[in-house]
Amino acid sequence: MSGPLVVLGDTLLDRDVDGTVDRLCPDAPAPVLNERSATDRPGGAGLAALLAAADGHDVVLVTAFADDAAAARLAALLTAAGVRLHPLPLPGATPEKIRLRAGGQTLLRLDRGGDTPPCGEPSAATLEVLAGAGAILVSDYGRGVARQPTLRRALAATSAPVVWDPHPRGPAAVPGCRLLTPNEEELFRLTGDAAAGPRLSGVARAARTLRDRWRAAAVAVTLGDDGSLLCQNGGAPLVVPASAATAGDTCGAGDRFASAAALALADGALVSEAVEEAVRVASTYVAAGGPAGVAALTDAHHPAGSDRAVTARRPASATGDGREAAAAVLARVRANEGTVVATGGCFDLLHSGHLATLQAARTLGDCLIVCLNSDRGVAELKGPDRPLTPQADRARLLAALDCVDAVVIFDEPTPHAVLSWLRPDIWVKGGDYLSGAGPDHPDLPEADQVRRWGGQVVLVPYLDGHSTSSTIAAARAGGRQLTEGRR
Repeated sequence: MSGPLVVLGDTLLDRDVDGTVDRLCPDAPAPVLNERSATDRPGGAGLAALLAAADGHDVVLVTAFADDAAAARLAALLTAAGVRLHPLPLPGATPEKIRLRAGGQTLLRLDRGGDTPPCGEPSAATLEVLAGAGAILVSDYGRGVARQPTLRRALAATSAPVVWDPHPRGPAAVPGCRLLTPNEEELFRLTGDAAAGPRLSGVARAARTLRDRWRAAAVAVTLGDDGSLLCQNGGAPLVVPASAATAGDTCGAGDRFASAAALALADGALVSEAVEEAVRVASTYVAAGGPAGVAALTDAHHPAGSDRAVTARRPASATGDGREAAAAVLARVRANEGTVVATGGCFDLLHSGHLATLQAARTLGDCLIVCLNSDRGVAELKGPDRPLTPQADRARLLAALDCVDAVVIFDEPTPHAVLSWLRPDIWVKGGDYLSGAGPDHPDLPEADQVRRWGGQVVLVPYLDGHSTSSTIAAARAGGRQLTEGRR
């Protein structure tokens, strides 16, 4: 494959809440679910990207993120799985689908997010990655990314094979797609076909209609346990049976099918060969447990009551991760078309060098959000004897500064995940980080990422002679001198 697989579409946060039921609610004829565990995973285009990345492929996800905690959770999960994110701004809320389950059965599904307004424009870096794609999968969930005019022009102009996984609420595919991958129900809704007559005859008829209407090369209709039917130009349709037992949760099987087909086409496979491979991969996915196996690809599974179980939901506080407070700042500043500035670091012992950097950063825009390494992150960076100050206290001290509008604690080794969510217009590094170099120097690891949404990395002057390490060393030396003087 000459370039990455680019997955383009709507991403949702899926959460399965599993528990036990042993009684009914006293005020309504409804079961009471005692929560035992919860599993978060990306849904929609995010799931397609995650599954492809888990197979070791280079995957870029072009999607839309809102300024809320659910989007922050998605960014963390996808970045941890190795997916490169090119987020577009999304007004409103991130879509969420929450399934309440007991004994392997879904009792209720709760949807959040509602209808979403159009997403924002892609950056030049996003258009560049689309132009260099080895293959493109449009994973449309009817929420607007596939309607974005600039993205559609880029899709129409690409020479890479395009696989379009449609949604009845979404737009028509751009002309020239190599393959359309609706399931049977979606096919009949998209074409308005009444599905009269024998099943395979009706599917083949509707597939030809969709192929001609959308001017695509081929249509592969997924048929659940029965595999897939492929309709190309001329000749009889090809039926590819499922290659493994498919009993189980089929959630995500269509995403698995579409991404496998796109990867096969990128490697030069014929359409028929790509569909055969996609059926094999999707059948194996369902037989292996479907979405139940996705948790192993990320840190998405957590017992009820654990810290991670409430990361995306708990209110901002000195002991929280700050995402709710940061989301409110983002929403306010962007509603006024302001400039979002962010910086990051450990800030173990807050000193005048830190303050100079933070004050200079705040002058560059309309808010300053600090990305703070967690206690675990500091220990990994600085050694087991650090931090000296717990993350809750470090966050409280930073938030008390007039120049700081919000503090977000992140647990990953790098700030890439939280940056993909925040999408700052300006990412600030202290001038001590790289003396005499410009913001595009290759030693600035976040520069390429920030450019994905049109942002800029800048350096600000640093108050020389101040560092946490030197402060700690001086304090320890002073302590030794005091001890020796008392002898």
